Amino acid sequence: MEAADIHHIGNPTNRVDGRLKVTGAARYAAEYEAPGLLHGVIVSASVAAGRIVSLKTERALSVPGVVEIFTHENCGSGAWLDRNWKDEVAPPGHPFRPLHSDRILFDGQPIALVVAETLEAARDAASLVTAAYEVGQHCTELEVKRSQAYEPPEKRSGIPPPPEPRGKAEDAFERARHRISADYRIRAEHHNPMELFATTCVYEGKDKLTIYEKTQGSQNSQGYVTSVFGLKTKNVRVINHYVGGAFGSALRPQQQLFFAVMASLELKRSVRVVLTRSQMFYIGYRPETRHAISLAADNEGRLTSIIHDAVAATSHYEDYQESLVNWSGMMYHCDNVKLSYGLAKLNTATPCDMRAPGAAVGVTALECAIDELAHAAGIDPLEFRKRNFATLDENTGKQFTSKALGACYEQGAASIGWERRSAEPGAVRDGHELVGLGMATGMWEAALMKASAEAKLTPDGRLQVSTAASDIGTGTWTILAQIGADALGLPVGAVTPLIGDSSLSASPVEGGSWTAASNGSAVLAACEAVKQTVFKHARKMANSPLAAASFDEVVFLGGRIALRTDPDRGLSLAEVMHASDLREIKASRKAAPKLLQMRKYVSYTHSAVFAEVRVDRDLGIVRIPKIVCAVAAGKIINPKTARSQILGGVVMGIGMALHEEAMTDHRLGKIMNHNFAEYHIPAHADIADIKVIFVDEQDDKVSPLGVKGLGEIGIVGTAAAVANAIFNATGKRGRDFPITLDKIISG
Repeated sequence: MEAADIHHIGNPTNRVDGRLKVTGAARYAAEYEAPGLLHGVIVSASVAAGRIVSLKTERALSVPGVVEIFTHENCGSGAWLDRNWKDEVAPPGHPFRPLHSDRILFDGQPIALVVAETLEAARDAASLVTAAYEVGQHCTELEVKRSQAYEPPEKRSGIPPPPEPRGKAEDAFERARHRISADYRIRAEHHNPMELFATTCVYEGKDKLTIYEKTQGSQNSQGYVTSVFGLKTKNVRVINHYVGGAFGSALRPQQQLFFAVMASLELKRSVRVVLTRSQMFYIGYRPETRHAISLAADNEGRLTSIIHDAVAATSHYEDYQESLVNWSGMMYHCDNVKLSYGLAKLNTATPCDMRAPGAAVGVTALECAIDELAHAAGIDPLEFRKRNFATLDENTGKQFTSKALGACYEQGAASIGWERRSAEPGAVRDGHELVGLGMATGMWEAALMKASAEAKLTPDGRLQVSTAASDIGTGTWTILAQIGADALGLPVGAVTPLIGDSSLSASPVEGGSWTAASNGSAVLAACEAVKQTVFKHARKMANSPLAAASFDEVVFLGGRIALRTDPDRGLSLAEVMHASDLREIKASRKAAPKLLQMRKYVSYTHSAVFAEVRVDRDLGIVRIPKIVCAVAAGKIINPKTARSQILGGVVMGIGMALHEEAMTDHRLGKIMNHNFAEYHIPAHADIADIKVIFVDEQDDKVSPLGVKGLGEIGIVGTAAAVANAIFNATGKRGRDFPITLDKIISG
């Protein structure tokens, strides 16, 4: 069989953009050049609250090459109304406006932009800008503000509030045979993608801009720029062909975009602004959360009560919200559930979405509590979860479009060797190490968003598919090529995907694990429309072997359209187009959820995570020799890039469990470890064997492709599985994340 006859969807496929990336030919936002390009460097505040009394810029202006220094006193004009500063995914509140006034809202807030002919001159001059402050009172400690938590008056779009209580959770808890109550703390984390945030704004005259931007949504950034600066959409083009990681930090326009555009418009020149690694700690983060969970079960180990209250940090100017506690009402069957969620305002920048926002922390707390209750009831943790299996979303009463979680449990347990787990904590030793096994369930929504795409076929047998989707390392370039190749029966190499450009067909931001399902379905629909056009022209050709055929009776294979029952009777795509005098066949189509179906069904990706840990008895050092992540995610388009997504999520989950936390000096309101030297992330030595299992799951309702998405599910449940394994190894519960060795020794 020729390569073109193979179905590409489901086959491990190398990244179509891989060679460009490894050779350095793929250009990122800070790598585009422009004639007369200026460089901007941001000056950051050194206090957490107060006002600027004075800014001294004289010495900085005297540095050779400095063109201008922008402050709140000479900043270019922007929109007056809050709504003009809100992007597609903005939370309720007042969006941050750089250099809007002399008021300081958080440490690290930008207070000036130095623009110079060279990066070196701008950087040196920025170090000479000094500020005097009237320092105000601040608070950056969630525990201090926890008692002042409030329910946000306006809900964030797309984030459902906790459901109304069902049953009588408190009464059921008091009557239960087995019950536990515990508090969990999960410290703030930072995204730290490899690529620094950067914007290269190319000024093309008459307020026309081409912007090379690190963003997860080119059209979101385009809308922000046009709205803030009052520009015409046709005069602003945003390009983000390649993004060196983001994990949610690039969903919203960040500071450097405003500064580059503002300076470019004011100076009528092209400007580049790149944030430093340190400054990236002040543009959004996973907020610290506190969880109070009470669970109860009957004699058979069936849940009778779930109570989950969570408090999360937010800024003083916006009410950032996540779906933190809702998972506790849908992951297991229980008739008595009470969930609540509040915010506490701190003197920090507004948090932002970070891989599996809400679920990564909410599920961690729940899954640790489930493990505690299973132990209290004397039931194996895996068996406990099976006994409480939920067959529908009990928060909404909707049915799952599919749920192969049971297969995840079985295959994951077999792979880790769950049968060798000792029910007695601390019972298994190997030399100086204590050995433990732990597990957790994972769950993440599988959304289909509105998206558009275009497909264009040319007589040389090449197909171009385009949509404004982004690829932040997930493999979007490749899966769109695979979808197009499968649809038209072409080799992947004959398909050219175009993404990462605001001028292309409308696309949502790249987030929520919905890109494959949404943009992929739109590409499929556009390709199907092209096929219909090809078929129509093929039937009209003189002496066509397909004249009497219906569309269902033909197949597209090897660059041909032929009878399904007799592939030798057919025509090449080039023949059809030449005979019909067509230079191209083009179609644009949309994908969107079916509203009637949404009323009855809800879609989620599920996983079961199993971890083996080894803990040094004397030093408390934790090693993780093996993690198994079994995932049910519908159809897997590209097992190769899909596996990479799960690997990345699991590694981040290990970071959450053992390494990552923002260390803040609350006396000063300062993040003290805002660098790679002191902000610990997992290194190669911390990661051993990670096995990814994709269980078979058919879903004809989740999306036209049957795809669910994989960007987030890998992290959900991983930290809990590690924590539960540490308990099994040592008998010590980790309720304060990350679980560092000092907590194990003293716990």
